[in-house]
Amino acid sequence: MKHGRFRGAHLHALMLALASASFLPAGAQAADPAHAPDDAMQTMEPMEPMEPMEPMEPMAPSQPVKSPVAPLTDEDRAAVFHDPGLHDMGDRDIHSFFVVDKLEWQDVNAGGLLHWSASGWIGGDVDRLWIRTEGKRHDGKTEDAELQLLWGHALSPWWDVVGGIRQTFKPGPSRTWAALGLQGLALYNFDAEATMFVGNGGQSAARLAGTYDFLLTNRLVLQPSVEVNFYGKDDRQRGIGSGLSSSSLGLRLRYEIRREFAPYLGVTWDRSHGRTADFERLKGQDLRQFRWVAGVRLWF
Repeated sequence: MKHGRFRGAHLHALMLALASASFLPAGAQAADPAHAPDDAMQTMEPMEPMEPMEPMEPMAPSQPVKSPVAPLTDEDRAAVFHDPGLHDMGDRDIHSFFVVDKLEWQDVNAGGLLHWSASGWIGGDVDRLWIRTEGKRHDGKTEDAELQLLWGHALSPWWDVVGGIRQTFKPGPSRTWAALGLQGLALYNFDAEATMFVGNGGQSAARLAGTYDFLLTNRLVLQPSVEVNFYGKDDRQRGIGSGLSSSSLGLRLRYEIRREFAPYLGVTWDRSHGRTADFERLKGQDLRQFRWVAGVRLWF
């Protein structure tokens, strides 16, 4: 009887041990007993499951940032851009420019000689009326003088085509010519002109001219110049022969006290060629002339 009770109690304890072992986590069952104390294994409780997270509400769309600057009005634009001194890019305003490139005294054997050369324009950015004039006076008499009135049209920002009339007054009788040419800036500061002329009686002529400004300082400028004239046939009344008629080389050093006012000193070398040289030789005139010059350059 006692043995039966003992066996029943022993069986009951064994069943409780098996039941408690079934509730241990898998990691605890597989753990090495040498590395985990018995009381820790007995007191470890299973972890409670995590509560599900509440879904996040979507962010509200961002509102566009309002600009603190008010939009421009017509009054604002007029206040910024209105300037009566600015040129109108639409070529509607009329402007003008005139330069006396040479107003000088030249040293000659029989006293002094006054030489002038000037040009200017009036008009817009595309179409302009050009005026050119040059001449010489000696002993109170005009030896050489001409005037050109040309209409110019811009082919590019640096080149114009020109056409009009040329009136020569001296030497000899006055003559009227039709003129057609090209003028502009080549190689930066090289001011170039190429003009053809057709006159009475089938006479024709051509002129090539150019100047170049070397800026030695902001105010000191060295300017070489060249001019060459050709004629289609002899004009005995004016003492001009066919072919290459005359050439002129110059070198002038000016000091720009102001951009509009610049005195200068220099030299010129003029020469007659071909048939023109023959006519001057018959008159006893020099075919080559070297002269010192002093003058002033002006522009308006």
